[in-house]
Amino acid sequence: MKLRVRRLSVIGIALVSVLVWLAVNPESYDELFTVIENDGAESGSNESADESSEKAQNESADEGSEKAVDILDKIDVKGRAPKKGYSREEFYDGWPMVDGCSLRQRIIKREFGEKAVLDGCNVVAGEFDEPYTGEHMVFQNKTEVSKIQIDHVVALSDAWQKGAQYLPKETRYLIATDPLNLLAVDGDANKQKSDGDAATWLPKNKKFRCQYIARQISVKYKYGLWVTEAEKEAMSRILTNCPNELAIGV
Repeated sequence: MKLRVRRLSVIGIALVSVLVWLAVNPESYDELFTVIENDGAESGSNESADESSEKAQNESADEGSEKAVDILDKIDVKGRAPKKGYSREEFYDGWPMVDGCSLRQRIIKREFGEKAVLDGCNVVAGEFDEPYTGEHMVFQNKTEVSKIQIDHVVALSDAWQKGAQYLPKETRYLIATDPLNLLAVDGDANKQKSDGDAATWLPKNKKFRCQYIARQISVKYKYGLWVTEAEKEAMSRILTNCPNELAIGV
């Protein structure tokens, strides 16, 4: 009994220490965001796409992640519910602030990494490997950066029709603002995707499709959303090319 109490005390002290550290070092919050590994664009790295993918999978395996294909089998398969009543405001009414910075800017900064040029919280220039097209994009000023769109990997309309409308609004808010479900992408590619699921739209960048599908599966499993039969078939077809692709954050 004494040993159990002692362990709980140690855990409690450790948690308090982490919270204090985050308060004193707010920039450390960036480390809580899932890093996007995009192997589809040439970034000048000496590491091959296969090596990068294997490295990412090994790191995820150390965290206990399951294969995306196995997680997919745990997701319910149903038809679409009616879209009636859907609006973005049913999920959120704008990007929240995180430690004084807009979540939108934090997602862009996450994708740009060390190439981000900052003016306070705002990314005003930089470059990154755009995941949906596979193009290496360079931005010279704030006006150019503003053309980047933040995409919900699982579109909010799709989420609404596959279970989110039956969830508490607090949960829908989490779906809309979870970094797991957010990517900085090319505006035209995002418009082409619209509210499509895997059965109706896939990234032009074929080398990113496995991670894209794994991310969709991860979001849907995390929040108890379902997939349609056609959607599951499309996801399974993509994962046959990468059966060891790991789920993210679940």
